[in-house]
Amino acid sequence: MSDTNILLLCGGDGSEHAISLVSASYIREQLEKSPDFKVIQVIAHRNYWETEDGSRASLGMDQVLRTDREAFRIDYAVPCIHGIPGETGDIQSFLEISGVPYLGCPPEGSALAFNKISAKLWFDASGIPNTPFTFMDSRDPANLNKAHEFFRKYGAVFVKAASQGSSVGCYRVDREDSLDECIAHAFSYSSSVLVEKCLKPRELETAVYEYQGQLIVTNPGEIITPSNNFYTFEEKYNQDSHSSTRITADVSPEIQQEIRGYAERAFRLLKLKDLSRIDFFYTEEDGVILNEINTFPGMTPISMFPKMLENHGERMQDFLRDRVLTALKK
Repeated sequence: MSDTNILLLCGGDGSEHAISLVSASYIREQLEKSPDFKVIQVIAHRNYWETEDGSRASLGMDQVLRTDREAFRIDYAVPCIHGIPGETGDIQSFLEISGVPYLGCPPEGSALAFNKISAKLWFDASGIPNTPFTFMDSRDPANLNKAHEFFRKYGAVFVKAASQGSSVGCYRVDREDSLDECIAHAFSYSSSVLVEKCLKPRELETAVYEYQGQLIVTNPGEIITPSNNFYTFEEKYNQDSHSSTRITADVSPEIQQEIRGYAERAFRLLKLKDLSRIDFFYTEEDGVILNEINTFPGMTPISMFPKMLENHGERMQDFLRDRVLTALKK
């Protein structure tokens, strides 16, 4: 059997560049457990791609990756880029135009899920419960007044850059006199800003993935943050994080079923593909609320997606092999 050349594209030009490299290391390790898979790792920067040895690289419309030293026919791609431009759908659009099959969600679903505002509008339209919100497309007086009215209604809010991942550009606001400043910070990350009611929920996550012709939705795991504080970027990825995880959340079978049902509905609604991690809030008062969809979740040693997949009974190496071979049969 000839080798299957897999382009492992990582890095990106967003705030999660370094995390992407850690995820790529894990994915490469899993892919290389298949002896017929040859992995070519390329780091994407804002205006250029480079290989691990520093050679410039480019992918042509003939599906050939050319570097300063050699060329490879690419059979499949893994765009392991968290945030921009991976989860925005940009890389996926390029791969589709180039005719290269790839792991992950298609362009439209990626873009809809990545923008917190568009995702919530879709959830509302389909009856999937989510946190009360308003949003702003600018900092004009009318929008700022709307945000202040929303704050006074709920007493505390989260201000979030609409198009960022991993809690980047997200701020908890407990005092109205700091609201405008937090909105200004959020706009520095995104052209639109979401303002959400502040909850003190349990944070539950489920892995949704396709395997051997089936869509699998795992039982939820749980993120436990110090004193139920916001799960910040630092808490997610810092080695000194005080947060902990439970691969199986201690919730009733009814809550598990409700979460799995909403997760499957959201995955199918946005026409996602291959994998996602879908995050929920849960409180006794508000019940189950869909928080967000991560269309290429973290694959670091402490990330929940691979842990939940393996806890369900699959191995990551088998999942990846299944996705590659399924795509190449089409």
